[in-house]
Amino acid sequence: MNTKEPDFLKTKHFFLSKNWDSVLIYSSKALLIKPDTSLLPYYHYMRGYSFMKKKLFSETQKEYQHISPNAPFYYKVILNLGGIALEQRQFKKAISYFNEINSLPDSLALYYDKSTVIHDMGIAYFHLSDFEKAKNFLMQSTKLQQEKKDTIRLIGSYMDLANVYYEQYQDNLAIPYFEKAYQLAQKVSDFEVKRKAALNMSVVEENRKNTVKALAYRKEYEKWKDSLFNQQKIWSVAQIEKKLAVTQKQKQIDLLAAENKLKANQRNNLLLSSSLLLLLLLTSTYFYFQKSKNHQIITKQKEELDLLNQTKDKLFSVVSHDLRSSVDLMKKNHVKTLQEAEAYNNIRLNKVIHTNIAVATSTYNLLENLLNWATLQTEQLYFYMESVDLYSIMQQIEFNYTPLFQSKNITFCNTVPRATFIFADIDSLKIIIRNLLDNAIKFTNEKGKISVYTELKEGFVTLMIEDNGIGMNEKIIGELLKETPLLTKKRNQQEIGTGLGFQLCKSLVEKNKATLSIKSSEGYGTTILLKFLTSS
Repeated sequence: MNTKEPDFLKTKHFFLSKNWDSVLIYSSKALLIKPDTSLLPYYHYMRGYSFMKKKLFSETQKEYQHISPNAPFYYKVILNLGGIALEQRQFKKAISYFNEINSLPDSLALYYDKSTVIHDMGIAYFHLSDFEKAKNFLMQSTKLQQEKKDTIRLIGSYMDLANVYYEQYQDNLAIPYFEKAYQLAQKVSDFEVKRKAALNMSVVEENRKNTVKALAYRKEYEKWKDSLFNQQKIWSVAQIEKKLAVTQKQKQIDLLAAENKLKANQRNNLLLSSSLLLLLLLTSTYFYFQKSKNHQIITKQKEELDLLNQTKDKLFSVVSHDLRSSVDLMKKNHVKTLQEAEAYNNIRLNKVIHTNIAVATSTYNLLENLLNWATLQTEQLYFYMESVDLYSIMQQIEFNYTPLFQSKNITFCNTVPRATFIFADIDSLKIIIRNLLDNAIKFTNEKGKISVYTELKEGFVTLMIEDNGIGMNEKIIGELLKETPLLTKKRNQQEIGTGLGFQLCKSLVEKNKATLSIKSSEGYGTTILLKFLTSS
């Protein structure tokens, strides 16, 4: 094998540096000029692996078709194809690849993590609802991971074993594994692992009806979630600072280049005195057009600044009015609380306190929407699309919103089925659902009903949030769905809103590559339809 070919060395260098785009560029260049045939399998493997890292799985499979089973690293090809099949939820296909790996000689097991292969087989059988095989493979993987003292993978295997038992309603067998995973998670520094372990324990304690412990684990989950966010934010800031430093350096280089060019022109002017007048004329013309161009840029920037100021003024005007109304209502309710406490009227006092909670929650949601909207406008919102279990998300949100439903005696019906997977960013998805539920609660009368359910059709999952509140006419629906950079103000009886939450929802729905539509009529309630790509 001739490893001295320049393009091969460059491709290999960028492959080891995990610069996938450069791998594809140099390997394409090499394949065009027909390299040494002994290098072809290596080129195709590096290209296929790069496509896999870029989530272009069909391209990966095409590249791997060019690699002979006799290649010394062919087991890596099988491993990657199994991982792709698992990612694409082609579980039977994934199992066939993993079985092929397990049939290889033990001598090759030194070059890959056998516990990971066995664990992935367990996951595939779990999704196929073959729980007995799933349990057996996951048990084998935990033993191997215990021997290797691979704590991170062991925590994941414990969680997956617990989920196998949970799916069979064997809570007494599932809970010890959740507890083991949580105890091990305390010993690692991976915030994501800590976050998942705390969330699982919160759900366990909720099912046990132990609200105090459930809330404690929920707080711990939020703490690790914030730590993970801060860690990602620090990395993001570091990347921005790095880009800024490179940009500043490039500006200095450009400035020096411009100065050198000007000096060269001056020397040429001295040598070419006969063309001095023409050169002066050209220079004057250049500066004139440059000045005109700069003037146009300044004018455009001024217009953009004026538009931003209008948005800012509108935002502060609407939000300050809404906050003033919420705080004033809270103040009045506190006076009522004092009066009812003095009169010892427990029933009325309880109602006033529930109202205070609802007002405070509404004010908090407004401030949270304001922060999320500002973060989205300045392009600082961390966004990552992945496979999300909609059932789990709705369970969390239902738990958090129970006090709000109780404050208006609203019946909440959540029929989202288990294992409903969609392709979305989990944090922005929660923001969307919370805002739509806030609106449903706000415009649903006392003792009303709010239902949440899904519909699966042609590769899409449609999440429907339905209420039997006051509804709206076609004109209001058109105003809500209209594309506009500014906020609008709406009124309904005693409820006053900024429209910020719905505006934020529309922006986040678009970023999630989803669609939002409304079905409603006055007096008959409203249904919001969110259509997401399924990840199953």
